[in-house]
Amino acid sequence: MALQMKAVLQDKPGGVDELYIGMTARPQPADNEVLVKIHYFALNRMDILQREGKYPLPPEAGPILGVEMSGTIVELGSHARRFKVGDRVFGLMYGGAYAQYATIDEQSALPVNSLSMDMAASLLECWYTAYQAVHYIGALQNGEDILIHAAAGGVGTAAIQLAHMAGARRIFVTAGSSDKLEYCRKLGATHLINYREQKFKDVVLEETEGRGVDVVCDYLLASYFADNIE
Repeated sequence: MALQMKAVLQDKPGGVDELYIGMTARPQPADNEVLVKIHYFALNRMDILQREGKYPLPPEAGPILGVEMSGTIVELGSHARRFKVGDRVFGLMYGGAYAQYATIDEQSALPVNSLSMDMAASLLECWYTAYQAVHYIGALQNGEDILIHAAAGGVGTAAIQLAHMAGARRIFVTAGSSDKLEYCRKLGATHLINYREQKFKDVVLEETEGRGVDVVCDYLLASYFADNIE
């Protein structure tokens, strides 16, 4: 009989009321995977969409939610060599983090080192996405201007801090309430735009004297695309 574990389960798509803690089979690591005893997992927007049945899943994803976690390795796959049992790791995976144990490809796992376990579990999904947008794609340089939409969310708040650390001259942000905008200001945003009351395009063009910004980080895209281009 397979070893059992507790996990957050659901039998059908829907709201939070569909989630419950139950028993299920503990996963076994494939050749290049490690089995991790979960210390922390993170809640992401995609988890909510998956719970509601609105997020297309890759074939590798199982029925258990959760794509990022931190924990301690308790078992190695037959070909896994990067880590040893007892190592503390964190990483992104296809799913399965809402549980006592989960498997992850050893190449996707990272050593926790000096990070706290809770901080490690919260980093990758938001901060990797923000770093890709601000630096890999946007190539933001010291002294340039940036516009960040949905700025009070996980990726947005990470992008504000990355832009601030990069020496951005002006950091324009959009959010839907004064409380959210004030939070963004504390993280380093310089120009606050309430999209319920202002048109971000008009504010940006006025503040930059028609020049616009060097980088736009937009995770909504379709509804803002034309104004972003302008």
